[in-house]
Amino acid sequence: MPGMVDTHIHACQYSFAGTALDLPLFQWLNAYKFPAESRFEDLEFACSVYTQVVKRTLKNGTTSACYFATTHTDASLLLGQIANSFGQRALVGKVSVDNAAKDYTETYQESKEETCRFVEELLKKTYPLVRPVVTPGSAMSCSGALLEHLGEIARSKNLHIQSHISEVKEQVKIIKKLFPESESFTDVYHKHCLLTDKTVLAHGCYLSDEELALFRQTGASLSHCPNSNISLRSGMLDVRKVLNHKVKLGLGTDVAGGYSASMLDAVRRTLDTSKVLSIQNPDYHTLTFEEVFRLATLGGSQALSMDDRTGNFEVGKDFDALRVNVAVPGGPIDLFQSDGPKIRLEKFLNLGDDRNIVEVYVAGKKVVPFTEPTDITE
Repeated sequence: MPGMVDTHIHACQYSFAGTALDLPLFQWLNAYKFPAESRFEDLEFACSVYTQVVKRTLKNGTTSACYFATTHTDASLLLGQIANSFGQRALVGKVSVDNAAKDYTETYQESKEETCRFVEELLKKTYPLVRPVVTPGSAMSCSGALLEHLGEIARSKNLHIQSHISEVKEQVKIIKKLFPESESFTDVYHKHCLLTDKTVLAHGCYLSDEELALFRQTGASLSHCPNSNISLRSGMLDVRKVLNHKVKLGLGTDVAGGYSASMLDAVRRTLDTSKVLSIQNPDYHTLTFEEVFRLATLGGSQALSMDDRTGNFEVGKDFDALRVNVAVPGGPIDLFQSDGPKIRLEKFLNLGDDRNIVEVYVAGKKVVPFTEPTDITE
């Protein structure tokens, strides 16, 4: 099957994945996120975490990942090096913030200079499958001046852009106060030239029809992160509504607000969210597993504007693929005589795990099972 695409994952937060899920978003940020991310000034610690998250996601079938790192430039460059060493296709973002929590922010000048250094140095590496992505933490954590500068960097270098949008209702209210001249959260990004056909914004639980129309108009994408939306009690994205607006959409694990780094979990939580919405509204058109399978593969590639190279098996594209054995000895799936290909796929999506993923290929190269790279600390 085609490789899976994680359109939103905080690589740095893998250090506490599976824990710290007892608080809603804003309390969670201050209690867990900011203190954990401050540790990435230590490159030895960063190397340990980033090596493990790249290995874990590859083992679970993530051939392409769009990573948030931290504000630390050298550690962010290290993440790019590690993804390249293991052969993962990756967008890597050094986070830019000048209006975040006290003690966990940069000045405008620091953020401007370090973002430029990160982009220049990562591009200079000329990694075949790893590229920088311009990464404002969110419109809430950046000044208008910094957002404008980041938009200019992305435009001048033709780079991807990633951030967050409309994750919780309170966030939408704060944005209105911070940017009274903008009509909406989406309009803030649009006014600062950060809404392009290479933009992917995570969550979007509270977007209006007008905002979705602006996404469609600009070619920007949404990353649906259902595990995080539920775990941090943020909200539930109506994926059907987004698709009806013809907005590009992929799935994200959003580690560590989402507790699992597996895209199979993102598939399952997407289906669960759709079913909950159909409980609330009996007329709701529930997503099918085939639709969600597409979102985890080609949909993710489209969201990251990589579908010219990957996402399915069209002739001429790179071979990003998983070899799945649904009947692997000791695995989680039991098969019976009448189980045809479609049933096997559905069983894998609902029951499978990394034991079933016996080989992973990125751009035609077998990357799982691993051949340990030797150049990570060079």
